[in-house]
Amino acid sequence: MALHLLKLCVGCDSIRDLEEWIEENAAHHRRLGRPYEQTHTTRMVPKRMEAIVGAGSLYWVIKGQVACRQRLLAIRPFTDGEGIGRCRLVLEPIVVPVEPRPCRPFQGWRYLQKKDAPRDLTRRSGDLAAMPETLRRELVDLGLL
Repeated sequence: MALHLLKLCVGCDSIRDLEEWIEENAAHHRRLGRPYEQTHTTRMVPKRMEAIVGAGSLYWVIKGQVACRQRLLAIRPFTDGEGIGRCRLVLEPIVVPVEPRPCRPFQGWRYLQKKDAPRDLTRRSGDLAAMPETLRRELVDLGLL
């Protein structure tokens, strides 16, 4: 069964901010002639990697709401220059908006069971998918979504 990770997207105010950051990073690597691989470095290494990699996603919490996800392609543990164990989460650079859900702040990341993960916003989601992100955010804050 697929297992996901949940993490705060610190510094982003919207899904578009995250997408722009990914685009800027990819463009920077292209200018330098380097291949681009989107990674996110975190302190703790998930112990349940085999249930996450390939089938799981990293769900991003933006401004207090689970807002989007990226598929997790690999988890690469390493030790930094100071001898501290860390890991790189290798992400597919495609951001998929999900049905918004409130989420309180937390440190690090959390496991998210498949059954508890918000559904993707697709064309089948109707008006919710067509709605601007700021409006979806306000409706969730008001308890109307």
